[in-house]
Parts: sequence; structure tokens; C-alpha cells
Amino acid sequence: MLPYGRQSIDQSDVEAVVAALGSDWLTTGPRVAQFEADIEAVAGAPAVTVTNGTTALHTAYAAAGVTTGDEVVTTPMTFVATASAASLLGAKIVFADIEDETANIDPAAVEAAVTPRTKAIGAVDYAGHPADYDALRKVAEGVGAVLIGDAAHSIGSTVHGRPVGSLADLTTFSFFPTKNMTTAEGGAVASIRPDLLQRARTFRTIGVVREDLRHPDEGAWFYEVHEFGNNYRLPDVLCALGSSQLKRLAAFKARRQQLTARYDELLAGVPGLRLPIQREGVDPLRHLYPVRVLDGRRREVFERMRAAGIGVQVNYIPVYWHPVFTDLGYRRGMCPVAETFYAEQLSLPLFVDLSDADQDRVVETLHTILGS
Repeated sequence: MLPYGRQSIDQSDVEAVVAALGSDWLTTGPRVAQFEADIEAVAGAPAVTVTNGTTALHTAYAAAGVTTGDEVVTTPMTFVATASAASLLGAKIVFADIEDETANIDPAAVEAAVTPRTKAIGAVDYAGHPADYDALRKVAEGVGAVLIGDAAHSIGSTVHGRPVGSLADLTTFSFFPTKNMTTAEGGAVASIRPDLLQRARTFRTIGVVREDLRHPDEGAWFYEVHEFGNNYRLPDVLCALGSSQLKRLAAFKARRQQLTARYDELLAGVPGLRLPIQREGVDPLRHLYPVRVLDGRRREVFERMRAAGIGVQVNYIPVYWHPVFTDLGYRRGMCPVAETFYAEQLSLPLFVDLSDADQDRVVETLHTILGS
């Protein structure tokens, strides 16, 4: 089965991990700080590493001060963690509909959804195309909310030369194997605000602080916990892999863009198929190549592609369709643009080591199915 996404590991990655295994530090060592510095160089903002993309979201919402009684406005067209991580802190999730063209959260819908109780606005860079953060920031500032970017799909993307990581108050990354780079499991939180970054760092380290102590005279061993946190520390072994992968990020981006351009060319004009767009000023590192299969044929195309050994995927089920949200009273129909998008969406295989021949096979199979 040709997968829809997979990691790219070479000998330099293996050597980096082996070197970490042979060092004195398997965790909480120098490779953590190095990887965080390497992320900053790409993201344009200082970063704190965490154990995965979901814990990155949990950490970001905690750093933003989200708690019981607050509202968080976010998109339904994402993996459930974008919403559930805020729910775990007691927030009420308010879903705002998406833009038809990009599948990113619609700033106009967000503006209609915010209230004085809105603590955070959570955007998602769907498929690697950054959300409209300039418009979202105006809405966030109007209600005093923290702007959070879920950039699980988009590390390495830029908007008018500004890197993802510098566009929101807090930005989260995922380094799962199917993403643009990997640490096997891992994630990070970047922030342009030092106060939020420090809160994120403390939260991911179980709430432990060694400065501004209430009892500073106990001794050099002493530490305190002022607020509860979690142990979300990413070990040196995985950070070593991450730093090695970041050295190849430019090459990853070039290949993904080449494959995206080939899809654009080879699928242009195919009846019953709508291709993704790229807005002016956006230079995306594509995580997904999401097409829309029209005329109610998405399930048929999905099943026939899978039967042909091509691992297409659907990204995503609208979050509020999950029983955990329907049991809270959320109902289908509340975000009609997102639901229409979901009914048509199909992700074609896209990963760095996808060969032109395998991509041609994907295109030919899709042509055959839609032409029948």
C-alpha cells in the first residue's frame, strides 16, 4: 500500500540518534536546548519542546491562561486535539466555520463568534497553508484574546516572508512521522511573547520553578511548584533527531513543492475534481495535498483508490461530530462550509520520498476512476 504520508530518515539522522544514545544525557540535556534553538531559527520565535503535537496544544492553552469558564474559538476542520486540549482545561469550545478556498478558519466567522469570555482564538494552518493571522489578530485584540496558531502542518511555511511561528502569540508544532519533519513523537510551542513562553516552559516541566521562590533561603537544591503542570519534556534522543531533520527542512520543502506543482499540472482540468489553492504572499511547506471530489463521489473514489493500493486519507471529520462533543450538545449543521468540505475532501499521497513514478500512478488511477 502506497501511504498518504511517511517520514524520511537518512544516515545522518541515524548517526545523530546513535551519538545521543552514547552521550551522558538521554533527556534534559544539551540536545534539548540545541533543538529549541534550531526551531527558533526556522520559526522566527523562541520555542519550548514537548512530547507531541497534542501536548503542545495543551501547553499553549495553559500558557494562555485558559481555564474553567473561558471560551476558545477554533475551527472544526482539524484533528480533535485542537479543541480537546482546551476542553481539558475547562474551556467551552466555540466552533467558527472555515473559508471555502483554504479550509482555514474564517476570520469573519471568528468575529461573529467571539464574546467577552473569549480567552483564546485557535487557528489551524490546514494542509500547510497558513491561516489569515493578520485578520485574526485584529479580532483577538478587539476582545483581549490570545491568538494561537496550530502549525502542526506548516513548519517551514511563510507569509510575505514572515515564518510560521512568528505570526501568532503562541504557535504549536507537531513532529509526528507523517508531518513535514519528525522526531518520531514530539512537538514544540513557540512564542513571540516572553511571558507566554516562560509559562509554557514551566507548564511542560511539571510546574517546577527555581526563581522568584517564596522561600529563597532553603538551599541550592530547593525548588517550588506555584501552578500545576505536566511532564511533557522531549528527551535528548528525539531532539537529536529533530535537529538533524531541520538541517534537511529546505530540501523537504523543495521536494514537497515540486510534487505539489506536478499534481497541479497533472490534475488540471480533471472533471469532478477541485484542486487546492495558494494565496498571494504565501509560501507553504505542504503537509497534505487535499483535493475535493465533487458530485457525491468521494467515498467511491476513496474506496477504489484504496483497493488499488493507494493510501488516500480524509482530513478531517468535523470535530463537533465526535460523540464527546455531541454529548455536550453540539449538533451537525453548525458549520456548513466545513461540513461541505468534509464531504468532498480527499488527501492524496504526499511525502518527500514519493517518486515521480508513484505519483504518476496516483494520478492515472484517479483519472481512470473519475473518467468511468
